[in-house]
Amino acid sequence: MPVYICKTCGTSFPQTPTPPAQCPICEDERQFVPRRRQQWTTPQDLREDHVNGWARLEPDLFQIQTHPNFAIGQRALLVRTPQGNILWDCVALIDDATIELVRGLGGLKAIAISHPHYYTTCQDWARAFNCQVHIHADDREWLMRPDPHLHFWEGESSVLADGVTLVRLGGHYPGGAVLHWAAGANGQGALLTGDILQVAMDTRRVSFMWSYPNMMPLSERTVRQIADTAASWRFERIYGAFPGRNVMADGNAAVERSAKRYIELLNER
Repeated sequence: MPVYICKTCGTSFPQTPTPPAQCPICEDERQFVPRRRQQWTTPQDLREDHVNGWARLEPDLFQIQTHPNFAIGQRALLVRTPQGNILWDCVALIDDATIELVRGLGGLKAIAISHPHYYTTCQDWARAFNCQVHIHADDREWLMRPDPHLHFWEGESSVLADGVTLVRLGGHYPGGAVLHWAAGANGQGALLTGDILQVAMDTRRVSFMWSYPNMMPLSERTVRQIADTAASWRFERIYGAFPGRNVMADGNAAVERSAKRYIELLNER
């Protein structure tokens, strides 16, 4: 029996004879079901017509993106550290070439995921590299495919390696997390954010949303809380969910400035 993967969000489901009746992640208001309804693929079919492309973003930081675009289209980011490599977020495609390239870089110490839209096939990545997947316990209900490699962390932060820390910001999802990499940006710090802080088209800005596809905002209180938590970490750069969405300078100031403007617009009369 195959594992089925939702073509809209990339989430993988347990092995069954036929595709699931629905995808709960897409049925949720933070995602969507296409007008042509839910469609499904399998890991084998995905490997036949897609490949993963690579890019080096800075020393010890690599981008993995699936071509042609699949599901939400996010990238995964691989951070190299002296204590082992960390994969941030996941893409649904994992093939022999990807496994060989990751092993050539030293394998994986851990996988960490920002929020449920990027769980994809994290279970298969974890099995391939015999490592844990770190997911905040507040988002446990959205994990569609149980696996012994899954680790549900709790609280406001969790250290994965020296200078590599998961930080819960919430907002888009209750357990929404970012990854602080102290060695990034030549030691000035980098924040890997997925959609929790969404780097905007104007890459001097970030935004905050409850639902991106359905354009539903967060409250002033939540945005202020996210910005205040982020401000307690030092970072020059922000690497968002999608290729090219990088704040390359003044990361802390970009978050504070963006939060201030967002709140101003919420309160305009």
